[in-house]
Amino acid sequence: MESLPTEVLQRVAAFKQQMAVSVIGQEQLIDDILVAYIAGGHVLLEGAPGLAKTLTVRTFAELSQLSFKRIQFTPDLLPADLTGTLIFDSTAHRFAVRKGPLFAHVVLADEINRAPAKVQSALLEAMAEGQVTIGETSYPLPEPFFVLATQNPIEQEGTYPLPEAELDRFLFKLFVPYPKPADELVIMLKSENITASVKKTQAPETESILSVDMLHTIRRGAEAVRCTEGLHEYIIALVTATRPIIEKREELPRGSYLSYITVGASPRASIALYRCSKIRAFLNGRDYVLPEDIKALAYPILRHRLKLSYEASAENISADEIIAELLELIPQP
Repeated sequence: MESLPTEVLQRVAAFKQQMAVSVIGQEQLIDDILVAYIAGGHVLLEGAPGLAKTLTVRTFAELSQLSFKRIQFTPDLLPADLTGTLIFDSTAHRFAVRKGPLFAHVVLADEINRAPAKVQSALLEAMAEGQVTIGETSYPLPEPFFVLATQNPIEQEGTYPLPEAELDRFLFKLFVPYPKPADELVIMLKSENITASVKKTQAPETESILSVDMLHTIRRGAEAVRCTEGLHEYIIALVTATRPIIEKREELPRGSYLSYITVGASPRASIALYRCSKIRAFLNGRDYVLPEDIKALAYPILRHRLKLSYEASAENISADEIIAELLELIPQP
């Protein structure tokens, strides 16, 4: 790739800038969501209530010219509430399909861990296959299809742990932090119009910037980004190091956090690191991948794919701490 398409990068910069107008102080979150969207993956968002997760997703859909649906997950939710169902048409004397909210480009699955296993399986089919089954027929979902699911890390009563197979289908797990004091001041002052308090949680009118055609252009540009053989081996070394073999546990460094991993990352993590590092390099105006691209993406890609032992939980050791040590132990090219 001789030169990067300046117009495309300008449109991406304008997209981020417009997102930042509505979603204040979450630049890193916006960057990561954009990378996941371009890569064709799905995102699991974890954060306390009131941190503009819904606003972020809705604004993203509007700026991308995409249809948007929000689904509030509850323990009494049924698979048909997501996928749709068959309705008998008395006039035509036949069953007709009423499609559910999953038939949208961008789907916000709010508090996803509150839904039972049958609902999770319906969502898993949509995420994995890009289709849903209603009755005996499978129906393709819109393209692109982008799921962003939220979890509340505080309140765990009445929740169902997400199965590992579903977690592995999420490209990223992102933490939504509290805003910095300066950013929170801006947020507070923007809400000073009390008479408009009913509408203040809605995204402002926005101009579409990142269309589907632009998405395909960015993907083609990212495919041309160079990733050296040494970086290929670095990605594989990072992912395979998360899979400690029981017989070789004694070979791990003494006191290493890696000994707290019971199940490591699947090959989907390798694919994600490779694909997303090229996208990140492209969005940063480079036609080559750096080790820093891979290291920055290791956290959102690996943190939900590591199954930690009971000892790790008892000693309050997080997946991010293990990933940080992993990046220290594996030499970069």
